[in-house]
Amino acid sequence: MPAAGPDRPGRLQKESRLVNTPIINAHVRLDTHPTHPSAVTATVTGHHAHVAFVALEADGWEAVAADTLVLARIDREEPYWANQTAQQLEDVGITTEISSGLREAIDEEWTWANYPMPWCTRAEIRNVSNQAQKIYDDIRHGRLLIHAHAHDGHTTVAVGTHRDTGKSVYLHGENHLRQIAETFDSPAQALTAFERLHGDNMHPGPAPLTDTERQAAQARTSPGTPDTGPETPKPQPEPSPQREVVPAYAASPGDHDAIFEEFLAAHDDWEKWRTWSDDTTHAIHESQTLRIEHLHEADPQATSWTIAAYETPVSERMWHLTATGATPAPILKALLTVLASDDALEADGALIREKTVTEVTRPLADVGWQHTHQGSYLHWKPHEGDVRLTLDALAAQSPNDTSTTWRIWAGRDVDRPEWTIHASNNTPATVLSHLTGELAHGFGMPQPRLQQKRATLGTPTPPPRSPHQPPTPRRR
Repeated sequence: MPAAGPDRPGRLQKESRLVNTPIINAHVRLDTHPTHPSAVTATVTGHHAHVAFVALEADGWEAVAADTLVLARIDREEPYWANQTAQQLEDVGITTEISSGLREAIDEEWTWANYPMPWCTRAEIRNVSNQAQKIYDDIRHGRLLIHAHAHDGHTTVAVGTHRDTGKSVYLHGENHLRQIAETFDSPAQALTAFERLHGDNMHPGPAPLTDTERQAAQARTSPGTPDTGPETPKPQPEPSPQREVVPAYAASPGDHDAIFEEFLAAHDDWEKWRTWSDDTTHAIHESQTLRIEHLHEADPQATSWTIAAYETPVSERMWHLTATGATPAPILKALLTVLASDDALEADGALIREKTVTEVTRPLADVGWQHTHQGSYLHWKPHEGDVRLTLDALAAQSPNDTSTTWRIWAGRDVDRPEWTIHASNNTPATVLSHLTGELAHGFGMPQPRLQQKRATLGTPTPPPRSPHQPPTPRRR
């Protein structure tokens, strides 16, 4: 039977014709994959489990264990297609259960970050990415033989031939953006044209796997089987907190005073001075245009840090940024690091434009943070983890508004965040992108209280990611 994908509606209905009994004693539980951000697992049980198993395989799911299949795509549309599968299974009499986590992912609407075809509707975007998925599946299953690949300065291009039709194609793009740009009647004609365009840097065979393709392949080899039986798992020794890492936004705040002293010792162009009270320390750059105020004994959820930038030593503030006392150590270190760089010292500050938002959120888009909007507020959040980046779009449009425009916060309650960073309208994108880069890619030592909370919620610790991953979708 040729391989099929979730894009082939009706396959499950056809499978039902193989069953003579009107009731199929099979149960399929669909759940999110424990380690892959968008993949979905299917656990099959029941007397007629083999019927559901075959139907799922025919619909593009791949077996990873005796009772478990995985749907892992490079267009990150698994929740949508899993829902289609569930409906088709129900139509043929197979009981299907969808976990609450997967249901939430199914119900969310999202769009790709920095999508190059913004005129497309959501349905059209899904169609484009599904066509890219079919190309990927054809390559992976050997139906499309790739002769050569190259990089055209922007993305990967390739030339190949379909084994079943003999038609050759010129492919442009990677992952969910890969498209057939041109077709040829023969491999010779296709290779000649490809060499004429990319002869200087063409390489034989297919291009190396992208990070997205590699992640999907890993998801298809790890069962991630949900616990459906009464068997009690063997107790595992708890990992040592000293060896465990967590995302930077969930790390311990550490010793802010020590971090500040370390920063000042390493940068002699900053001068420290105390006020009449020992509760506060100030640091001023030698240019007199960038200043830091640190309140030592502040409440963890109260403002402990204030950074202000000025055009001249005697002018009004251009922009300012604040952070609370519980801000994780890796985030605080990233903030101080960028303050000592030319990116902060030479930035004049500017109103927020579309280019600004793209620059600030690119690190988050690269690791698949979801993009949502509520009224005038835009939000970015990861698939797993209680942390958000929020933009007040209304305040961003006002040149004289000096209130908070950007907000980074962690926790489950917006009114009682665990820690918060606020930034005003003209805060340079280079400063904010440094912070979002730490949110996306940074790791630090765990904070026991936060670690215990996340363990209770069943949130797995994400593995380290490459800072050069291709874009992934943002939900809204």
